[in-house]
Amino acid sequence: MGGDRRLRAKKGAHYSLPRRFGAATAAILLLGCLFLAGSPARGAVGPPKPDADAKKTEAQLEAVRAEIERITREVSQSQVEHDRVSRELRSAELSVGEARDAWLEVRRQRSEGAARRAQLTTEQHSRESQLADNRAALAGQMRAAYQIGRQEPLKLLLNQKDIALAGRMFAYYSYFGRARAGQIKLIEDDVQRIAELQTELAAQDLKLAELESRQKAQLGTLEAARERRTQVLATLEAQSHTRAQNLERLKSEQAGLEKLLRELRTAMARFPVEGNDAFTRLRGRLSWPVTGSLVARFGDARAGGVRWDGVLVATERGTPVKAVCAGRVIYADWLPGLGLLAIVDHGDGYLSLYGHNDKLLKAVGEDVAAGDTLAAAGDSGGSSRPEVYFEIRKGGKPVDPRPWFKSPDP
Repeated sequence: MGGDRRLRAKKGAHYSLPRRFGAATAAILLLGCLFLAGSPARGAVGPPKPDADAKKTEAQLEAVRAEIERITREVSQSQVEHDRVSRELRSAELSVGEARDAWLEVRRQRSEGAARRAQLTTEQHSRESQLADNRAALAGQMRAAYQIGRQEPLKLLLNQKDIALAGRMFAYYSYFGRARAGQIKLIEDDVQRIAELQTELAAQDLKLAELESRQKAQLGTLEAARERRTQVLATLEAQSHTRAQNLERLKSEQAGLEKLLRELRTAMARFPVEGNDAFTRLRGRLSWPVTGSLVARFGDARAGGVRWDGVLVATERGTPVKAVCAGRVIYADWLPGLGLLAIVDHGDGYLSLYGHNDKLLKAVGEDVAAGDTLAAAGDSGGSSRPEVYFEIRKGGKPVDPRPWFKSPDP
């Protein structure tokens, strides 16, 4: 038996050694796996961090904005600097826009001030009416108290034979006393508030007088700016009184636009709008960018061999000019021939142009959705009436925009 026990002990040792060795090996392998999981393999590239991507995208966008600003300066100013009349027209029209904005702001403030004064006057009349009512109520209470006499509590006590009734009378008397005190407090509050309202009204009158004076001054500035623009337009018309001169100016303005669009396409190639066929799929479903009447169609003759590359819509000054499709604003500045011009990149090589605006409401780099207001319609660029020039380009070439709209006319 002793031999059997020794044999079993040996066998136990024989079998337990691999088990102990296997457990140790497994533990080492587990630690190795945990170490490897905690430490990235050499040469392995993890997923990009969102913050890093956002910063990179913003840096690229800023670079494109800077490039577009450079293009704007070089293209528009190169034309303006070589043409004294265009330079004067740009200055005059921008001055008119600034003066009009300042006048409208003062007008808005004056309107708000007048509304506030009317509100204060209404409150004053209401307070005065309340004061009259409270004084009448207090007078009635005072007459009742006078009829009782000066020794009101004592008379109430001596004139009552029923103790319970006397108690109730004393309670009523206390109510009357508190009512008189409350009425007096209301009168005091009304008098104080009326005095405050009178002070506020006096201050509001002074403010309105100042705003009226500022409004007249701004209106004078606006009229002077308009007169200057009229003079520049007269000079422009005198310089283009012959067909040849007019044709030369139109070709120069068209060449400036073409150069601008080429430069913008080059710049936007570095940071394109997300490529998709959204604009293509909207053919025949777009809404017009502005309401009005169509006065020039794509392909209509202008002068000589120059034809319209877009459409011209006569409208009211200040009418909202809306983006026809989602995209990104890549130009927002004054350009000879088109005045205040906005250009939107819709991706897939499509651009839309909106010219002759009175005011631009979106800046370069801003994303817009279909229907967002880009500008307010006007007559910048030398137009004789408020109108909007609209154009669609595909790969730099103008295309007839009318088939893209769901209705034939704006």
